[in-house]
Amino acid sequence: MQAEARRLRVLVAKPGLDGHDRGARIIARALRDAGMEVVYTGLHQTPEQVAETALQEDVNLVGLSILSGAHMTLVPKIRELLTNIGMPDVPLFVGGIIPEEDSEKMIGEGWADQVFTPGDKLDKIVDSIKKRIENDL
Repeated sequence: MQAEARRLRVLVAKPGLDGHDRGARIIARALRDAGMEVVYTGLHQTPEQVAETALQEDVNLVGLSILSGAHMTLVPKIRELLTNIGMPDVPLFVGGIIPEEDSEKMIGEGWADQVFTPGDKLDKIVDSIKKRIENDL
């Protein structure tokens, strides 16, 4: 299926107790401006809610925004849940204040496909997401 034939669908989720969603909203807006359909979960989602929403919305990619420091718990749990519900190949992108060594581990373990941190340019994030999704279609 050509990328143009099906609008790209991205889930932007805020798992855990983190109450700051400005970055997630900025990313969601940038992805919409790039022509993608974005489903935003809102704050305080459990890993189970994130995985269930990804399944129900039939998304091409899941993006997590985590500023609470719980990324090393939440990301592997969400990856495990996605795998268990039949979505093992859905790319998982993570954004937030994440130390480089944690980013490397999340990618190395296969929990996340890419990690973005403060200072990454919006166009870089959007381009990375588009390329990753289009490679899968």
